[in-house]
Amino acid sequence: VTVSVLYWHHSETKVMPPKGPKAAPKPGGKKGPPAAMLAKLKQQMQLQKEAEERAKKEAEEEERRIREEERLLALERKREEEEREAAKAAAKDATKAEKKLSKANQQKLALERMRAAGMIVAGLDDPHPPAPAPNKKAVPKPKHVDPAAEAAKKAEEEAAKKKAADEPADDWEALLAMEEEKEAEEAAAAEAAKKAEEEAAESEGCVSPPASNMRSPICCVLGHVDTGKTSLLDRIRRTNVQGGEAGGITQQIGATFFPKESLEASTHDLRARQTEPVEMRVPGLLVIDTPGHESFTNLRSRGSSLCDISVLVVDIMHGLEPQTKESLRLLRERKCPFIVALNKVDRLHEWVPHENMDIQQTLEMQKPHVRSEFDTRTSRILTEFAEEGFNAALHWKNTDIRRYVSVVPTSAKSGEGISDLLMLKIQLVQRFMEGKVQYKDELACTVLEVKPIQGFGTTIDVVLVNGVLHESDTIMVCGLSGPIVTQVRALLTPQPMKELRVKGEYVHHKKLRAAIGLKISAQDLEEAVPGTPMYVVKPGDDVEKMKKDIMSEVNEILADVDKSGVGVTVQSSTLGALEALLSFLKESKIPVSAISLGPLHKRHLINTVAMKDRSKKHAVVLAFDVPISKEAADFAAKNGIPIFEARIIYHLFDSFTKYVENFEREVTERNRQIAVFPACVGSFQKIRNKDPIIVGCTVMRGQLHLGTPMCVITNGQVISIGRIIDIQDNQKSVKVAKSGKDVTIKIHAADTSIAFGRQFVETSQLVSVISRESINALKESFRKEMQDDDWKFIIQLKKAQGIN
Repeated sequence: VTVSVLYWHHSETKVMPPKGPKAAPKPGGKKGPPAAMLAKLKQQMQLQKEAEERAKKEAEEEERRIREEERLLALERKREEEEREAAKAAAKDATKAEKKLSKANQQKLALERMRAAGMIVAGLDDPHPPAPAPNKKAVPKPKHVDPAAEAAKKAEEEAAKKKAADEPADDWEALLAMEEEKEAEEAAAAEAAKKAEEEAAESEGCVSPPASNMRSPICCVLGHVDTGKTSLLDRIRRTNVQGGEAGGITQQIGATFFPKESLEASTHDLRARQTEPVEMRVPGLLVIDTPGHESFTNLRSRGSSLCDISVLVVDIMHGLEPQTKESLRLLRERKCPFIVALNKVDRLHEWVPHENMDIQQTLEMQKPHVRSEFDTRTSRILTEFAEEGFNAALHWKNTDIRRYVSVVPTSAKSGEGISDLLMLKIQLVQRFMEGKVQYKDELACTVLEVKPIQGFGTTIDVVLVNGVLHESDTIMVCGLSGPIVTQVRALLTPQPMKELRVKGEYVHHKKLRAAIGLKISAQDLEEAVPGTPMYVVKPGDDVEKMKKDIMSEVNEILADVDKSGVGVTVQSSTLGALEALLSFLKESKIPVSAISLGPLHKRHLINTVAMKDRSKKHAVVLAFDVPISKEAADFAAKNGIPIFEARIIYHLFDSFTKYVENFEREVTERNRQIAVFPACVGSFQKIRNKDPIIVGCTVMRGQLHLGTPMCVITNGQVISIGRIIDIQDNQKSVKVAKSGKDVTIKIHAADTSIAFGRQFVETSQLVSVISRESINALKESFRKEMQDDDWKFIIQLKKAQGIN
């Protein structure tokens, strides 16, 4: 009965007799050329073939190089044409403005001459001059009004008014009105500044009072690894600080503040040579210390970038590199204005450095071949910017700042071009971003970092963008487990550099005003999330709504994490970095089951150890730009938990991908020893009945693999026959025979008593011997090799062999 159940189809099998050996060639034929001559000829032909291939390859390379040069030349011509068009347009606009102003001046002179002749001119003269102040001693007498004279006077006034109304408004009138409006605004700003200074003087501990209503713009530095970002920041800090004079550069928490006086000193020589004087209206410049695009992507305030302006550092020797292009993408997404610092010009061959000199001056002093190399490399980099969709030009050639990105060549080593960089930042902010950097009373504050400090407990480093913070304010920050509401115990800034020997590392303040980097000491800050906003809770505020708002960003990110499922553990430095990494892992189809922020500790590995029972492949930690404690490293090593750490997402992904490939290869090799593919063979033709058994047969269903254990099922009893040790198809050994194939098989019998004609005959069917372990091995490593019908066959074999 069982035999008929397992007989799925039958086809006759024709077993071809084995072919005999080929007849040996008859002796006595003609002898060929000597073997040495043939070998030499063959070698010559091979050398000729290699030479031809090499010549062909060189020709292709030359053609490719020529095409690339033509493409770059075309792009350069296009860029130069755009520059010429922009220059023409600017010159045309300047000519128009000059003509317009000249016409207005001529009209004004004509009106002045009319007034000198005794005529009343509308807009220049008041037809009713103020009466002279009466003499206090004089006794006023009743004035007699002549009706005729009064009527004549009124007629004259009306005629003058009519004449003024009939005359079209002149350009100079608009200019005068704008000038008066500007003077009024400056007077109001001066009054507001005076009032702010008075308030700041009254408040104890308030640092960096603004000179005007503008706050200090915030600047971030981006760029590829090893382009000199940190060196550039260090150089900017020490540029032109003459003996630590008053109002010098101050190191703040997470940022460096450059006051107005320091900026003026750094750019004094450059400003002195400019035709139009540049007035500095910003109170200073706040540069975020953290180099790299992490400071740009992660430091967000209510969905907008913390940075007002950015500096993209590019190595002149290498051009645009992968992380540079990533930074360009981020800048475009955030619509953040930026300047390119073309760094390491001192690396050009035979470049002669001139300490802290502006770049145009130092370029003029270089040798011709150095300037030529500079032009070549700069032109190539400008073309690379064009390929990324950005128009760029050297800042002194840039006639259209709105359409073209300004490029400033710099040297962090010698300080050349640093003054140009600072000057251009200030000009851009004052010209196009004055409205954005106006000081506002509404608090805007972003958490940069969470760290424990001895004597203060867990603290948060923040950048205060707008508003004022007071000691004892109630603040709200975002936490991984929910919003954290706590009270400020201390507002801290570092000791000034000249007071480093003063006991105590930090200065306490009762009140601090934006823009500034500071440290906040408070309770319950252990789970605060870096890269998120901080609120101040005031009486009457809707606290529940504030909690919902502050957690919105974290909740969006946590939505992509399945804590109950299978996935890797992710540890990141800030929320923005975590968001970027999770997005990348999602695109790469790598599941995540646990996330955390800050340094990696032993407690973060508990879930990862538990993951080993569910999916050993995913029992790993991806640590992105975070320190790993010794306790965590020892615990991971003891439990066999791999920790992959990197400061760049792509490096982290590459390490994990390589690990997964090696892991799956090892598992596949291990499972190959266990896995048994389903197969059924029949229609036997005897060749040898035992030691070993050799029969011709047809694969009736499934796929027969070398090494498959076979059995025959008779009356519900499973009888083991043996293991397939050879499969031949047309006298050629193969590893696999698919359904419908006629083959010859060799079976190593499970027992010496097993023989063809005894346990199975021509009409029998042999099927694979499967087990629960073999089925699991198929599921884990060989799903791609299994067909739908193979899985159906597995189910039938499970029932027939009594496997649960």
